[in-house]
Amino acid sequence: VQLVESGGGLVQPGGSLRLSCAASGFTFRGFDMNWYRQAPGKERELVATINSAGGSRYYKDSVKGRFTISRDNAKNTVYLQMNSLRPDDTGVYYCHVRIILNRWGQGTQVTVSS
Repeated sequence: VQLVESGGGLVQPGGSLRLSCAASGFTFRGFDMNWYRQAPGKERELVATINSAGGSRYYKDSVKGRFTISRDNAKNTVYLQMNSLRPDDTGVYYCHVRIILNRWGQGTQVTVSS
């Protein structure tokens, strides 16, 4: 199982970023996919989930209406579109899938600062 995130960076408050996670080594279309984040000094938290077919989504309350999770099962990729970014969105964002064990990508840094 391999998960490779990309798309992080430095953005001003109110800006946007689109994260991508390229998956390999498993049958991507068969699994729910998740985005987590970890802010400095805090525990890792679930930000968004999308089910295997892409028809059901969950969002952490603080990102509802600003973030959108999506997937392309033909490309084995899950995305996180982040709009109206705030400083408290800063952290390392991780792609995650549960296949017997928790599987994580290496993470991508998102910094929201003026």
